[in-house]
Amino acid sequence: MPSARGTKVAEGFSTKLLRHLYENAPIDEIVNRDYEGEINAVGSKLNILNLAKISEKTYTGSNLTADDLTETNTQLVIDQYKSFYWKEKTIDNFVSYIKNPKGTVVEQTANERKKNIMTFLLGFYADAASGNWYGVSYTTGTVTVDVTTGAVTGSGTTFTSAMVGKPFKAAGHSKWYRVKTYSSATAIVIENDSDDETSAYDGGAIGSGASYEIQANTVATIDNGGSNPSFLTMVLKLKQFLDEAEVPDEDRNIFIPPAAVPTLMKDAGIKLNVPAAYDELVKKGLLTELQGFKIWVSNRLTGDNTNGYHVLAFHKSWLTFADKALEVGMEEDLIGNFGKAYKDLFVYGAKVADVRRKFAAHAFVKFA
Repeated sequence: MPSARGTKVAEGFSTKLLRHLYENAPIDEIVNRDYEGEINAVGSKLNILNLAKISEKTYTGSNLTADDLTETNTQLVIDQYKSFYWKEKTIDNFVSYIKNPKGTVVEQTANERKKNIMTFLLGFYADAASGNWYGVSYTTGTVTVDVTTGAVTGSGTTFTSAMVGKPFKAAGHSKWYRVKTYSSATAIVIENDSDDETSAYDGGAIGSGASYEIQANTVATIDNGGSNPSFLTMVLKLKQFLDEAEVPDEDRNIFIPPAAVPTLMKDAGIKLNVPAAYDELVKKGLLTELQGFKIWVSNRLTGDNTNGYHVLAFHKSWLTFADKALEVGMEEDLIGNFGKAYKDLFVYGAKVADVRRKFAAHAFVKFA
C-alpha cells in the first residue's frame, strides 16, 4: 500500500532509535512484559494477570477435591508521554563538517531516553514489600495500635513525617504494615501494604507498651571495617528477604550507584565473577554476579552518597513495564525554509502488582 512521502524514512529513524535504546540499557533484562492489552493511546490501561497458587494436599485414598483457579487483575496505566523533535536545515549541513548528523542525533536521543526510563523504573523502590527494607530501623519507645483505624499512639517516641511510606510492625502483628500518615511525634496511622485496594488496616488492636520497628528509617553506612556492615553483609540481607519470600532464585538483580563500586571492590569476601556469557550485558552496566544476583551499576538510582541511596534488589517479575513508539513523523520540507524535521511520541508505564511486592527488597544506604 502506498504511504505518504517521508513516512517510511521516519519509521526507519524510530526503529534505529529504539534499537540503540535497548542495546544500551538493560530494560528487557530487568522488567516483566507479561501483560494483556494493546497500547493504542496515551492513558491506555493494560491488565497484569496473576493466578493464585494451588496448594499440595495429602492423599488419603478418598476422592479428591478440586481447587478452583482464581486470579487477581492489576492494571498498568500508560502515563509517561515523551517526545523528541529536531530540525535539520540544508544550509547547516552544507556549511558544517558534519554532513550527515542523523546517526549522531539518533544515538544521543536514545541515550537520553535510556536515562529517563531507567530513572523512572528505579524510582519504584518504595514498592518493595514492607518487611523487605534494609537500613537503620527506628524502635524508640512503645506503641498502642487501635483496631480498624490503624491509629498508632506512641510513648517516648519521636515520629517524623519522613516515616510515611516506611514499613511498620509491632509486637503482636503477624505481618508488616506501612506508615500511612503522620500527625505528631507520638501519632501516626498505619495501613495494609497494598496499592490495589482501598486503604485499610486489618491487624487488630495492639495493647499499650508494645515494642515495634520502623524499617530503614535512617541511612545505614556500608563499609568493610569497624562497626559498619560490609557490602557483602548488605547483599546477604537483601538475599535473605527474597529467600524468605520464596522468590525464584534465577533472574535476580541488584542496582548500585558508582559510589558503591570501590566499597564492593575492597570487600575481601567478594571475588568478581563475570561469566563470558554476560559479555554483552557488561556493555549495559553489569559489574559482576554475587550470591545469585546480577550486580548492575547505574547513575539513575534515587539519592546521593550524603543523604543515602535507594538501592534495589529484585526479581525480574517484580515490575511490569510497557512501552511503545506511539507515533513517528517527518516533514519532508521545513515550512518557509529548506531541510527536514523529525519527531516522535513515545509512551510508557510501569506497575508493581500487590502480589509481587515481595519480589523486591530495598536498601537505604550510603557507602564509605
